Amino acid sequence: MSRPSPLRRVLAPTAPLPVVSLATAALLLTACGTERTDAGRPGASTAVPPSSMRVDDPGKDGVRVTSLTLAPPSPSPSPSADFTVSAESLDSGVSATFEVTNDGTEALTYSIVFTFMSGDGGAMANPTATVRDVAPGKTASATVRVGALPPTTPRITQVKVAKVTKVPAAEAPAEAGSCPSSGIRVSVDQGDAAMGLRVVGLHLDNCGTRPYTVEGYPLLELLGEDREPVDGVTILDGSGEITTGAGPDERPRPVTLAPGESATAGLVWRNTVESGTPVDVPYVRVRAKAGADPVTVTPNLDLGTTGKLGVRPWKKTQR
Repeated sequence: MSRPSPLRRVLAPTAPLPVVSLATAALLLTACGTERTDAGRPGASTAVPPSSMRVDDPGKDGVRVTSLTLAPPSPSPSPSADFTVSAESLDSGVSATFEVTNDGTEALTYSIVFTFMSGDGGAMANPTATVRDVAPGKTASATVRVGALPPTTPRITQVKVAKVTKVPAAEAPAEAGSCPSSGIRVSVDQGDAAMGLRVVGLHLDNCGTRPYTVEGYPLLELLGEDREPVDGVTILDGSGEITTGAGPDERPRPVTLAPGESATAGLVWRNTVESGTPVDVPYVRVRAKAGADPVTVTPNLDLGTTGKLGVRPWKKTQR
């Protein structure tokens, strides 16, 4: 005795989503919640195609967002599935395409902080993208991705360029995992702040094949927004005139780094604001020692009206 064939739902092909305005897309994404059945795993959801929209962005410092792509997280398996996925590890599927235009006279490397926001303007993520070696008069396109977000994060519907820093391409810090021809990599960390005291670390890595020796203090040049020298700030050897909270000053001594070894030096200041005009230093040109190639880092020194920056000597990093 033959049995009737089971009924099957046939899903019509999903048409490509049109390009819409940012506000309209936010409404559509909030209102829509179609549930589908995965043919391979009953009860599991099928991924919804991403929604891409043009963004009318006036831009900032030569960087402008051109489109925003919104997509739900990767589908989660049903309780009856034979594997599990942590919701915290799911990619948000959110990204933005942007353009960088160099209207200067030399090749520049850009570091851009983006703010991805919910419908009410709250910041949900602040990823950073680096675009290297943009030639004068040229425009480069790139994409920045939000990555994983907690499952309770409000839906992202907006993006803006929050901050742009740009340094001469020849002086940009080396890309992570790469080694410049000098064999020496210079970088800066995010630093620490407490009660108005600021401490930022400079890092010197010997990624080359020969020993490298430094002695004393790194050589610094403080630069403003226009990357021109900043006047009125005294660079001190040591941090004792600023604070004793960063530990005692050590005497400078020769430091020889074998290949693979590192050293650090500290920048110490207070952001106290009293009478006068506060001084901000977004860029610092660093030479590990006299004659070394310069590297321009972006520690964003908010020196207040103190007029002082303490520099601690190179010290080998203990493994």
